[in-house]
Amino acid sequence: MVAKITTPKSIEAALNYNEKKVQKGNAVCLHAANYLKDAKEMNFYQKLSGFERLNSLNERATTKTLHVSLNFGPSEKLTENKLLQIASDYMQKIGFANQPYLVYKHEDAGHPHIHIVSTTIKQDGSRINTHNIGRNQSEKARKERKEIEQTYGLIKAERQQQLAKSAIKAVDIEKAIYGKSETKRSISNVVSAVFSQYKFTSLPEFNAALKQFNVIADRGKEEGRIYKNRGLVYRILDANGNKAGVPIKASSIGCKPILSNLEKKFTDNETAKESLKPFVKIKLDDCLSQSPATMKELMEHLKQKNIYTLLRQNAEGRLYGITFVDNQNKVVFNGSDLGKGYSAAALQSRLTAGTEKSQKQDETKGGGSGGSIQKEMVQQKQQDKTIPLTAKTESPLDVLLSTKEQYDNTPNSLLKKKRKKKKRNL
Repeated sequence: MVAKITTPKSIEAALNYNEKKVQKGNAVCLHAANYLKDAKEMNFYQKLSGFERLNSLNERATTKTLHVSLNFGPSEKLTENKLLQIASDYMQKIGFANQPYLVYKHEDAGHPHIHIVSTTIKQDGSRINTHNIGRNQSEKARKERKEIEQTYGLIKAERQQQLAKSAIKAVDIEKAIYGKSETKRSISNVVSAVFSQYKFTSLPEFNAALKQFNVIADRGKEEGRIYKNRGLVYRILDANGNKAGVPIKASSIGCKPILSNLEKKFTDNETAKESLKPFVKIKLDDCLSQSPATMKELMEHLKQKNIYTLLRQNAEGRLYGITFVDNQNKVVFNGSDLGKGYSAAALQSRLTAGTEKSQKQDETKGGGSGGSIQKEMVQQKQQDKTIPLTAKTESPLDVLLSTKEQYDNTPNSLLKKKRKKKKRNL
């Protein structure tokens, strides 16, 4: 069990995060501890008021929120009752047993995990110290945490951290291409890990997983000897995606990722992939709900969810396919395999429609202050184009104090009389 503890500035933000997951069907609120009503009987504002009542007792405190996530191994099958028991034991050990807290079970990842939201303000208005709580109180209760792991038969945190550290490392191109031995070692490490860990059902899908680590499986040209003999070599890709370095034969790599063995993998992975499809779709839907304006923006959102996106384009640069590599669940899907709405064409159409809709909404806004301000700015720009530069830059005060000649008629009464010059007789 791995615990991650954060202390958001706003209790409303932490609650909102979990409640939105519930609305989307990606989470469920399992329990409301130390509340007068059951979690299912309360709406968002009733849950929030339970925290705000205590928070109002301490105006000086700046940190009043505790947000915990307890993460378990992907292979662990935990019932809701067991999750609640673990949550209760954990909150007791970090000193929050008597605090109101909500327990949410999230279902949008490949591993079981729960989120717990609570307040740090107690009934008497005092605050529970959360400074370094993740390191001090939780690690101080290390013995008790180990007991929880032992009691519930959980995978130990140290083991989960070791698995996280064993993540595949991309080939260092600059080092790998100088020499055959270094190239083979770098390629073998990546290929062996992807071959054994990822679920793919075709050579392009296998390559989609490899490419993010700067490696590609190459059959050569169709008229070539390697292709005709069902051979396969592995090569390094440079920063521009071009093949570089010495090609390595598939048969020389320890896990024997030759074409015939890959084809067996394709068949075996057909059924194994199906169970992971919903997890990938949930992540995609979550990213699309953030209304990305471009494909690049969508890819950035997916990257944050540990999904690598590969776009397939023809020689003219036209997009004709898209592949998603979920590195958390170690599975590869073509967009069209997830459903019609996830194909390259459908996603591109959706992004374009969203952008056009947003632009039309901005253009049609005229009733609000924002729309009127935009209209005034456009009108002002049009006026500026027709006004001469001198008239546009002079202020009324400049005009009044100007030394330019005035051609207006001046009343006689205001004109100064000229003195007549006397003629001198010479």
